[in-house]
Amino acid sequence: MLTLPNLLTLSRIVTVPLLVALLWPAEMGARWTTGYALAFVLYCLMGVTDYFDGYLARAQGTVSKLGVFLDPIADKIMVAAVILMLSATRDITGPHIIAAMVILLREIAVSGLREFLAGLQVSMPVSQLAKWKTTCQIVALGALILAGAVPHFAFVQMVGIVTLWAAAILTLITGWDYLRVGIRHMD
Repeated sequence: MLTLPNLLTLSRIVTVPLLVALLWPAEMGARWTTGYALAFVLYCLMGVTDYFDGYLARAQGTVSKLGVFLDPIADKIMVAAVILMLSATRDITGPHIIAAMVILLREIAVSGLREFLAGLQVSMPVSQLAKWKTTCQIVALGALILAGAVPHFAFVQMVGIVTLWAAAILTLITGWDYLRVGIRHMD
């Protein structure tokens, strides 16, 4: 149960409050570029652990039910926390909130759908397009955090917003794909 991959996954979950704390001063109106820089480094480390927990579990043959359960939860907690903080700090504003909401709503809906289908013993594997969605999402949120650390480089913010919208579009497509699979089992 306490294998290295599972510990890496758990580390992502317990690190989320620290990530939020590093972004918090900006929510109160104080732009703290050092906090954003530290948040960016922490976010990148969390992304690395996300890659390595799955890689190590497969390579070592230690894929566990706990890991399969916790990994998507850790991802969703991290993504939701970052989106909420970047919205609160106004790093995501205006119409870009729509892209952020699409991502959040899909994460919640697909989680519920997966739980429903698991009760029916129906597997819903992650598609390649969903992996691209996740990549866009991770890049977008990372760029938006980094933009707070380097506000004089406007292109970083632009990269974050463009990839946020790309993630939202892929979110709609993959969400629809998952919903179609789920509807077939809702008779």
